[in-house]
Amino acid sequence: MPPRRDATRLPPGPPGRPLVGHLPEFARDTLGFVEALAAEHGDVASFRLAGWRAYLLNHPDHVGAVLVDNHRNFVKHNFFWRHVRAIFGRGLLTNEGEPWLHQRRLIQPAFRHDRVAAYGRYMVDFTERRISGWRDGEIRDVREEMTSLTFEIVAKVLFDAGVAEDLEEIAEAFDTGIEQIAARIRRPVRIPDWIPTPGNLRYRAAVARMDRLIARILEEHREGRASEDDVLSRLMEARDERGEPMSEKQLRDEVITLLLAGHETTALALTWTWWLLAEHPEIADRVAGEARRVAGDRPLEVGDAPRLGFAGKVFRESLRLYPPAYSFGREAVEDCEIGGWDVPAGTTLFVFPWLLHRDERWFEEPLAFDPGRWDGDLEKRLPRHAYIPFGSGPRLCIGQDFARLEAVLILSTIARRFRLEWTDGPPEPSPSITLRPTGDLRVRLRQRT
Repeated sequence: MPPRRDATRLPPGPPGRPLVGHLPEFARDTLGFVEALAAEHGDVASFRLAGWRAYLLNHPDHVGAVLVDNHRNFVKHNFFWRHVRAIFGRGLLTNEGEPWLHQRRLIQPAFRHDRVAAYGRYMVDFTERRISGWRDGEIRDVREEMTSLTFEIVAKVLFDAGVAEDLEEIAEAFDTGIEQIAARIRRPVRIPDWIPTPGNLRYRAAVARMDRLIARILEEHREGRASEDDVLSRLMEARDERGEPMSEKQLRDEVITLLLAGHETTALALTWTWWLLAEHPEIADRVAGEARRVAGDRPLEVGDAPRLGFAGKVFRESLRLYPPAYSFGREAVEDCEIGGWDVPAGTTLFVFPWLLHRDERWFEEPLAFDPGRWDGDLEKRLPRHAYIPFGSGPRLCIGQDFARLEAVLILSTIARRFRLEWTDGPPEPSPSITLRPTGDLRVRLRQRT
């Protein structure tokens, strides 16, 4: 038995305010706060979010200890997820333990390599259909275009549902939900959903609008108006160890999780990528040239994806600089130790890919947009958890292969036909559930000849 210590070894950190700790600074400028915290206090730093003890982990070894080596001792933390329960419920994104593992096993077959490859034709078809309405010189909101496109794709391939008529309503409802969640995170105390504050009323109305769309998709499946081989059909047919099907609530939670998580992050990643390509037109020209060499005038196909290597590097580099999943947290179930520091049970551990991906210890000229850095064997030379745009460990994003294929096919299809010129100032990153760009996101379309 090791000798008993009389004092707990807690990592260094800045002094916080009474009661609220560092919550005001964290809420006001999350990215700036953690950048300063890591710069001043190192790879393990402590801070406080009102009554929550928190650590920032900023070394790949410490990240691996939480996500992989000792993952059973960590659950998704409550500080954030308590704010999104009304939207996501207990779907794959939020659930824990055996129920989560059961859900993951049910959904995993939809993301096998052969199934993802079969989805590729929808990715290209929906993109070609969308840009067929674009005209040279017109102005488009790039985030709105990418959000609508990826939402249509994920609804079709996972649920065999057409949602074109619902796109505007669901996008508005989701944006309202995100705004209210961002406001909640800034509060030192939780205001329950049932209290009729103006913000809660808007939040509940947004959730109700999402629920109406999910109810329609479920009804279509019950009436046999959808494929029998999509994800939702499998979930509806699944039975637990007692032979019981999923409840209505559980089905609703899974569908909305896959719909929103399955399109939001890819849409944002594409939006950030178009911004970077607008700033580096010579790189955009290379993406277009590669697509023309691979496919000529015909539409791209899934079989072309391995030859669209430069587009893949562009997307990989965009995810490095602007990871939509810019942060995630885990809560310690039992006391443990990381990096020589004690981690008491209940401590929330934050990991910020935003910091890891921009660390000069792992990436030369980390703030430069350089897809060429991925030539050769960079990924093999990097520490294992220095680049984690899709997370790591058992909870690695189930749809990462789907997202990579979708992004490469969309980027290449559009770049071959159009050059996108940003008409406004640079977008500013706004961290909430995901890393969203703020400001005007309008682009002028320039048709390539």
